[in-house]
This record gives sequence, structure tokens and C-alpha cells, in this order.
Amino acid sequence: MLTYKGYTGHVEYDDEAGIFHGEVLDLKDVITFQGKSVEEIEQAFRESIDDYLEFCEQRGEEPDKPFSGRLMLRLPPTLHRKVYVRALKEGKSLNQWIAERLENAC
Repeated sequence: MLTYKGYTGHVEYDDEAGIFHGEVLDLKDVITFQGKSVEEIEQAFRESIDDYLEFCEQRGEEPDKPFSGRLMLRLPPTLHRKVYVRALKEGKSLNQWIAERLENAC
């Protein structure tokens, strides 16, 4: 995994072609990159992000951002109620309680 300016890239190696190829994750837009060495793939990743951001700026568009911090979650009503009550008992908002549990799970 590569990271640059808040974007994350996933890289795989194609042994038949002898190249690394990658894609930026979690965007609606598609950003790919490739290189023949670790140094080349890292540079290509950064250049692809910079090119994408420049392209968006030239078009007057807001670039797609990974992970806005919003998470839509569907729960069975009984579980939703249990979690809500538990958060209240601990003096926390539902969002805070869930975020803490997820952080501890990671």
C-alpha cells in the first residue's frame, strides 16, 4: 500500500509482464499507475495523484476524496436499540460509542 496526500494506492506485481501496476483505492474516479521497480511505482503513484489533482483544478471540479468519515450502517432495529441504550449508559453519543468500538477492534 502506498499513501500520498491522503490517497491510498494498492500495488500488485505482474511477473509475466515484469511490472508493478497499481490503482488508487476508494474513489469513483479511476487512477492507475505502473512501474518496473519500487522506485518507479512510488514515483508513478505520486505523479498520478498530482496529475489528477491538477486535472480537477483545471476543470474547476472538486477532486474525489477517499473516506469522508461518513459511514452508512444498517442494523436490525433490536441491535440498534441495544447499541443506543449502551451508549447512553456510558454517557456517549451513538456515533462516539460506535467509533470507539471500531477503533478498539482495529
